[in-house]
Amino acid sequence: MNDAVLKSDTQEIVIDELFPHAPKTIWRTLVDGELMGRWMMAPTGFKPITGQRFTFQTKPAGDWNGTIHCQVLEVIPNERLVYAWKGGHEANVGYGSQLDTVVTWTLSRAAGGTRLRLVHSGFVLPRNDTAYKNMSEGWKKVVQNLGNTAAEQD
Repeated sequence: MNDAVLKSDTQEIVIDELFPHAPKTIWRTLVDGELMGRWMMAPTGFKPITGQRFTFQTKPAGDWNGTIHCQVLEVIPNERLVYAWKGGHEANVGYGSQLDTVVTWTLSRAAGGTRLRLVHSGFVLPRNDTAYKNMSEGWKKVVQNLGNTAAEQD
């Protein structure tokens, strides 16, 4: 766990969604790099192996080149995937400010399918206000896209 998560001035984004798919279908959608690129961003170097480093590329801003640096922190097949999510630059204010967070995906069997819980934690406010607001809305769309991609796998 990184230091940002342990501070008291942090916020997290939480999204709970129920999908009519088996946990293994949601899991495959979460950990297959090609599928991930369809519902979020295409990762470079992703493998669901603890310690694995990978990146995402998004829109650059100021002194930040747009690279999101990630590292897999925990993998429990069909149940939990956790990775560090770091980006931004200390010289930036607003979009592209320095970000040191953790993304946790938890799957649990539910009546008629799978409950997916996403927690993106460690947003230090006010420094990460822009990222927190943008990603709060963005993750809702990403989770919806994940569900649509999972539906194509059944």
